[in-house]
Amino acid sequence: MAGKPGRPRRRSDALLGDKGYDSNSNRRELRKRHILPVISRKGAPSIKGLGKLRYVVEQTFSLLHHFKCLAVGWERRLDLHDALVSLACGLICWRRLPKHRP
Repeated sequence: MAGKPGRPRRRSDALLGDKGYDSNSNRRELRKRHILPVISRKGAPSIKGLGKLRYVVEQTFSLLHHFKCLAVGWERRLDLHDALVSLACGLICWRRLPKHRP
């Protein structure tokens, strides 16, 4: 019996999280799935460099939220929502490309 078409699923090696996700149950579940939890402990100093890595994800969500229909979630059909997300990502990339000036 063949599996699903396409690339095989790949699990992340590590998960970056802030102090809001610091709990033994979260860490235990991640380790059970062979994922390294990189989460700051409450009351301990923050992990150096973690903010730089998480900033990329937060910036991406912020850019996508500039498109109101994606932020509010008006679209109920998944195929149309995926199309709108693809269009928004394309527009974001287009705007960030350097302008060619002759």
